Amino acid sequence: MSREQDDLMRRGIGMTSQRTRERLIQRLYEEGLSNARVLETIRRTPRHLFVDEALSHRAYEDTALPIGHNQTISQPYMVARMTELLLAAGPLDKVLEIGTGSGYQTAILAQLVERVFSVERIQVLQEKAKERLAVLNLRNVVFRWGDGWEGWPALAPYNGIIVTAAAADVPQALLDQLAPGGRLVIPVGAGDVQQLMLIIREEQGFTRHVLDAVRFVPLLSGPLA
Repeated sequence: MSREQDDLMRRGIGMTSQRTRERLIQRLYEEGLSNARVLETIRRTPRHLFVDEALSHRAYEDTALPIGHNQTISQPYMVARMTELLLAAGPLDKVLEIGTGSGYQTAILAQLVERVFSVERIQVLQEKAKERLAVLNLRNVVFRWGDGWEGWPALAPYNGIIVTAAAADVPQALLDQLAPGGRLVIPVGAGDVQQLMLIIREEQGFTRHVLDAVRFVPLLSGPLA
């Protein structure tokens, strides 16, 4: 690890002790999350690297935090919940992420699946995310700057798709890019009325499960430099 990487890893170390992280993991467990691999990955991933330094003292609170450009880093509970849902049927080798954002969800996925393909419409956010994942030596992620509503058809199909912003309706393009047996985890709705959905591609169509009430930023169209 270079000196610069070491400095980044140590940033805010007073607020990111192992005890602080353990408290977060205990809270997630008490809230019903039970996938040991997911919880261990969240435990060891330095969330403080994915927020502004001024907010590093809040990095291990179970809350969403602003990352600029009217976007947020999702609360750890929601990251764990969506990841558990994605992996519930077993290991995945090819996952599409819609909404790179800070790169935190990307980093969690990269440690749990073989390959991650991540699409982000806000270029500056994705560039920062690339830098963070390089610091953590996570090399199995491919990035695309583009419109999340379109997915990434050139590399489809995907065994799993995870969407980190709320769509008014489930994008047809994402359904089309889901492999047979694949799982799509997506918040659907607008404003205060959003539901987390799990959609599974079956031989004869799609099975849809409506799960938790959630609150995400909206999934917008069109790339933004």
